[in-house]
Amino acid sequence: MERNNKKITGIHAPHSMIPLEKPKDSTSTLRRLFSYFGEEKSKIVFAFILVILYTFLTLLVPYYTGKIVDALALPKGNVDLYYVRTMIIYIFLFYFFSSIFMYMQEFIIAGVSQRVVYNIRKDIFNKFQKMPVIFFDKTTHGELMSRVTNDIDNINNTISQTMIQFMHTLISTLGTVFIMFYINRIMAIITLSTVPIVLLVTRTIAKNTRKYFKTQQQFLGDLNGHIEESISGIDVVRMFNKEEDMINNFKKYNDELKEAGIKAQIWSGFIMPIMNAIGNLTFVIIVLSGSLLTLNGIITIGVVTSFIFYSKQFQRPINELASTFNQLQSGIAGAERVFDILDEANEREDSPDAVEATDVDGKVEFKNVYFNYNENKEVLKDINFVVEPGSNVALVGPTGAGKTTIVNLLTNFYEVTRGEILIDDINIKKYKKNSLRNMFGVVLQDTYLFSGSIKENIRYGKLDATDEEIIRACKISNADEFIKRLPNGYETYINEGGTNLSQGQRQLLAIARAVLKDPSILILDEATSNVDTRTELKIQEAMIALMENRTTFIIAHRLSTIRDADIIMMIDDGRIIEKGTHEELIAKKGAYFNLYMSQYLNTAE
Repeated sequence: MERNNKKITGIHAPHSMIPLEKPKDSTSTLRRLFSYFGEEKSKIVFAFILVILYTFLTLLVPYYTGKIVDALALPKGNVDLYYVRTMIIYIFLFYFFSSIFMYMQEFIIAGVSQRVVYNIRKDIFNKFQKMPVIFFDKTTHGELMSRVTNDIDNINNTISQTMIQFMHTLISTLGTVFIMFYINRIMAIITLSTVPIVLLVTRTIAKNTRKYFKTQQQFLGDLNGHIEESISGIDVVRMFNKEEDMINNFKKYNDELKEAGIKAQIWSGFIMPIMNAIGNLTFVIIVLSGSLLTLNGIITIGVVTSFIFYSKQFQRPINELASTFNQLQSGIAGAERVFDILDEANEREDSPDAVEATDVDGKVEFKNVYFNYNENKEVLKDINFVVEPGSNVALVGPTGAGKTTIVNLLTNFYEVTRGEILIDDINIKKYKKNSLRNMFGVVLQDTYLFSGSIKENIRYGKLDATDEEIIRACKISNADEFIKRLPNGYETYINEGGTNLSQGQRQLLAIARAVLKDPSILILDEATSNVDTRTELKIQEAMIALMENRTTFIIAHRLSTIRDADIIMMIDDGRIIEKGTHEELIAKKGAYFNLYMSQYLNTAE
């Protein structure tokens, strides 16, 4: 069952199969993100209280500063130094306790953000385990890795850096407005006169920045996909001298990412200088208006001093929020991309009346089966056949004919578009999926081994297997001989993908894993294609014993390996064009005969 997600040449590697989309409603995205804060409500409330205390203390500083200025503005003999000293001590205490409250709130939010992204990361990984295999065949691994790592990191940074900022901005803004109106309404209205400009600028920049940050994340996924592809296929790349092509493609993806990043940073960079300009304009307005009102005896110079501080205090949280604005937009874009994955359809759930598969005989029947990858690509067309228990079935035909798709449908990795598949006269949809897949033992052409010991990899076929059962399976598959020659034998550590073993050794371990599982139905997808002739003969001997009294599907390109199959089905263009034994198909002198003779003649030459 060949996977289609590694395009190892990478010469014309396309963008991710997930299309570029316009930004969705950021409000809905944030609302969904906040749904992950359910268990953190008490901590967030406590942090919010700390923000209120911190903000309250910082708001008192300008008020008492104004009092000090007014006290010092009195004639020299009338200055109450005790009062001034008391006000200074108050200000010092305000700053001291506000610093403690700030540290506590940041400590709490750091824990909240880590727990939230932990749950998001857990959800998306769990989602991967529930999604149909066809999704992974259509989507590059690098793109999925980008969503699990980069996008979730952006969410983490957004929560930890902007949540407190939002809280502080909200409380500080409301508190500042309240106290400004308490001190003097005229000066409060003058100070707030620039707020409509701030709101207009922020809305305009946010709209464009979010769009470019999402595009940036999508191009980052494409780049990661290309990197993953080039590394996993580095031997093929070098064999065909395609290093320059890979470098050029990397440059193309990197250029696209750079251009999207520049646009995102330019738009997000607009906000700080604009906010500073508005803040300076507000400062000038306050000074001029305050001076006129002071000269007319309406307010005191201390009030003007307080409003100068409050104008800065009003602008500061907004400016700080602007400084993390690009992180906020990047986090929203990352959250949208993560939620896109979470919104993908899961693999079909077991039906309420699904049954466990017990005492499986291994009869397989395809009835009028059709399969489409999409509306425009029909892969299988009206497939009909019956395989009796214990029969050996060979699927042959040109590459892309649909052989692997048939076994993918049989194992329910793919869902049929039309028709039905039966095992022991029961539709496979009526079986519980775990029970259904436990029927099968699979040996792929491109086998995969996990990082861990040889023993652990073989035990993957039967988790409760004893060491004796593992050794027995390896002896049947002829893997025991090479394992014993390794430095640590069955405890030898295997790298991810088994890269520290030869292709043939990996194949032998995969066969041992299938032997250990002792399945009712066996699927061999070019199972001996990666071993030498001598080893192939040994494996074929083991396979004869393994296939005994067991329904077996063999996908083969070398027709000499399937001459003894009970049924040979010739597949071409998604249809079964011929079916019978080797002798029957040779006698027909049709497509199978022509294919067999072409291989025979090539071998003879």
